[in-house]
Amino acid sequence: MESGAPTPSTKNFEFYFNMLFSIYSIPNTVLPFFGGACVDRVGSSRSLVSFGLLTLAGQLLVAVGGVARSWPIMLAGRFVYGLGGENVCVACSTVLNEWFDGGEVALAFAVIISTGRLGSVLNNVVSPAAANTISTSAAFAVGAMINFIALSASIAIGYVEKRERKRSSRRAISDMLNVSLLAEADMEEEPEGNNVSGAGNSLISEGIKIVGEDTTHYFDDDDDDDDQIHLSSMCSFGPLFWLLSLSCMVVYGCVLPFNNIASGLLLERNYFKQESRDCTLKYPDRCTAGTFMQTYSDDNTNPATNSDGSLCPGRNCAPILSTSLNITRNETSTEEAAWDREIYIYSILKPADVDCGDPFWSEACVADYCAEQSKATITAGRIMSIPYSISAILSPVIGFGVDKIGGRAVISTLASIMLIAVHTALALRTDSPVLPLVGQGCAYSLYAAVIWPSVPLTVRPNLVGTAFGAIMAVQNLGLVVFPVVIAAIHDRNGGRYLPSVEFFFVACAVIGSFAGLFLNLVDCCRSGEEKGMLNRRKPRAANTGMITSGGSVDGALHVDLDISSLVSHSTTL
Repeated sequence: MESGAPTPSTKNFEFYFNMLFSIYSIPNTVLPFFGGACVDRVGSSRSLVSFGLLTLAGQLLVAVGGVARSWPIMLAGRFVYGLGGENVCVACSTVLNEWFDGGEVALAFAVIISTGRLGSVLNNVVSPAAANTISTSAAFAVGAMINFIALSASIAIGYVEKRERKRSSRRAISDMLNVSLLAEADMEEEPEGNNVSGAGNSLISEGIKIVGEDTTHYFDDDDDDDDQIHLSSMCSFGPLFWLLSLSCMVVYGCVLPFNNIASGLLLERNYFKQESRDCTLKYPDRCTAGTFMQTYSDDNTNPATNSDGSLCPGRNCAPILSTSLNITRNETSTEEAAWDREIYIYSILKPADVDCGDPFWSEACVADYCAEQSKATITAGRIMSIPYSISAILSPVIGFGVDKIGGRAVISTLASIMLIAVHTALALRTDSPVLPLVGQGCAYSLYAAVIWPSVPLTVRPNLVGTAFGAIMAVQNLGLVVFPVVIAAIHDRNGGRYLPSVEFFFVACAVIGSFAGLFLNLVDCCRSGEEKGMLNRRKPRAANTGMITSGGSVDGALHVDLDISSLVSHSTTL
């Protein structure tokens, strides 16, 4: 291999590839704590734009690293992307919680999840196609363009929120004026000692203050100190929240890291299987297909056969590679000048050594192998999109059902049990992966539809942003560790995913099932109105009508209701 900084074609590809996901999650084991507090303090829409800028910058850096074929630049870009990535989710989750009340929030989250899964499906199809037909750099560029669109949408959200806040303020003043006029009309029928007019004028004055800049103290029944959000507030989170966080970490550990390696796993299991050792080449130390075959004067073919003389490999199997190579580029040849390196010497050639982005491999020496790999990769990309496709379809339906029937904790436990069956089947069976992946999609749809709407039900309303930040930090702790563990298992298993990596996912799902059982137990053992909150059909609304110090739309959408209550109270005096 060439000396210098590692590139995407090095033998350590599996390690660096998994590090792209781990290094994204490293800052997010801490940052969502601060991101959640930031959202609670400055407002969700402003935070959404700020974090969106970081993700765009990170993706641009990743694209530059892809063009330069530099792992360090790509890793740096993923780190920067991680600085904003999960915090965008924190801000987005808080926006949903502010805009929708307790009877609609599950459906709202489900629609957002469905939209995100459609993006994942599109990525699984478009990225391999762009990388195979154009270049890997083109796939990175598409990612940067999508991040720019996301940033534009964040800015639009801020504009809509600001406009709605102004509209609600004008509506509140109009309501107060109407009440005041009614009070003036009734004054003629009241005794002279009853100063209704004064009450009405006072209401107008109070109404102007309410829709002004500083409005928090009019609607917050807590002390002023409660408006200050500190990280120490997490100490008040009860066992229900932390069980929810543990469940989130391990269950998502069965879904997101799996999707990261699903293409390689499906290639190994179904679509690019390695043939048995009984299948050998006629000339083990020569190329197998391509333009370089013309240099062999005695025989321009190199078929692979079994011990009985029949051709191999079979369907959905990887073509046989040479056992060794010793080829030096001819500088006078225009075709060979396009090769990435001058010397290709391998005493033992392994599949990891073949870089189909290098014309030497894809056109000159193992063209059959690279062509079959490209075809299998596209097929695997389509098949691995099944879980996200199902999630995109089912999530809104399940979210609507959860809002109507409840059962959040029970559903989260059921989803974990389903994942045990899914990954056991992928580990032990060799038939079509479609049915297990359908199961994965159903389990993911069920779990995602209940986990995020459950978060506001486990903490005080003024700590919702901090709670979302905390649970995402715990989730990312798993997403830092799990890809590294998977890479280590892959290496110790001789460069194979099956069955060991799948057994790791089974273990995660088992832990998630136990966490779900304890979640139900703790929820049922709570006292008062909070008993069975997670499984209740209509839990308490997460919104309280408070206007936060960040001027969130929550207060704007409900300010007229609070003013009406104030008016009713005042006119009874």
